[in-house]
Amino acid sequence: MGVILIYAVSGITMNHLKDFNPKYYITVNNYTVKERFPPSHKFNKNEIVQLLKEVGEQDNYIKHFYPNNSTVKVFLKSGSSYILDTQTGNVAYEGIKKRPVFYQLFLHYNPGTWWTYFSDLSAVCLILICISGILMNKGKRGLFGIGGIELLAGILIPVLALIL
Repeated sequence: MGVILIYAVSGITMNHLKDFNPKYYITVNNYTVKERFPPSHKFNKNEIVQLLKEVGEQDNYIKHFYPNNSTVKVFLKSGSSYILDTQTGNVAYEGIKKRPVFYQLFLHYNPGTWWTYFSDLSAVCLILICISGILMNKGKRGLFGIGGIELLAGILIPVLALIL
């Protein structure tokens, strides 16, 4: 039951990828630093780390580069980024953090080979449950009664939804 519930929640989030990112939440902060920098200033790692303290990312520095003469872009371990316009002091910080619970439940993107085996086994079990449910009922509720009509409806509705 646990696997079915996790896959159900994961599937619902997959259906709403246009509405929100189930794995991460992204924040964008725009602000201005107080310091002014000479036009030709080249930052060293220590100076960048000091600037990152403002957004609490000082321990996540990876590297930085200059896309143009007045901009320094900093890459951070979390996937976040910090962009400073050295002429104006304007900063654009994009913070990326794992979304609690949903990040761990997002299993439709296979997290590893062990999950492939586990999910395949779970799928086989669900197939066996379906087949036994079809064959279990006899008479009017069985495969050749209302149960057969329900089975056809259960197949046709998703197929029609995919076609139309």
